[in-house]
Amino acid sequence: MTGRKRLFLGLLCLSLLVLFALATFFAYLALNPQSSAYDVSVLIVVLVIGAVLLVFALGVLAVIAAVMSGRSWGRFGSFLLKAAYALYPAALSLGGLFGIPKDKIRASFVEVNNQLVRSSRHAVAPREVLILAPHCLQKSDCAAKLGQGAENCLRCGGCGVGGLLDLAQALGVQLAVVTGGTLARKFVAEFKPRAIVAVACERDLSAGIMDTAPLPVLGVGNLRPHGPCKNTAVELEKVEEAVAFFTVGR
Repeated sequence: MTGRKRLFLGLLCLSLLVLFALATFFAYLALNPQSSAYDVSVLIVVLVIGAVLLVFALGVLAVIAAVMSGRSWGRFGSFLLKAAYALYPAALSLGGLFGIPKDKIRASFVEVNNQLVRSSRHAVAPREVLILAPHCLQKSDCAAKLGQGAENCLRCGGCGVGGLLDLAQALGVQLAVVTGGTLARKFVAEFKPRAIVAVACERDLSAGIMDTAPLPVLGVGNLRPHGPCKNTAVELEKVEEAVAFFTVGR
């Protein structure tokens, strides 16, 4: 397990400990007759919260086991992983308290997610794979309306969209160029993919993974030679490898 993955997993565990500590504190108040919070109904709420936290704990254990072993837990494991992902906002907030850059945590989350996806078997038809690419790949002075369809690309070679379009057509997969999460969700609903290869920055990748669950998503970070959100680039070989993971072995 790399140090990059350990960051997100460590924050997951810390988030869980903090929530358990809070639940224990409120349970003490509910059981202490001298407390103003002493009430059976409060105790019932605390027990329900405790049960939810237990599911979260199993989810975190499932994530750690899958990352370390490289093997998934099947459908039950998928449920537990979703429970662990529910702690992602808490992990992000705790990391901020320790001064850890959010993009560093997001990158760790994406890396953990990618390994979890690769720990399960996904054999789908090429047409059922959707490549989601960010609009910032398009050259800033290009007039092509890619949001209306990636095939509108002029293929002038000035940006990475043409290469992605060539790759998508060669592999028989779908490609959408999106300006944000709303349009991404629209294309997902329209194309109904069974697997997604997403190209974006850490923030958009992590948000997209959360938004599209339980669909398997492999995230490919974009390159930002001119800074964020402008004339970004993509490593086509990484996109091709991610598509091959989903489609090879059918």
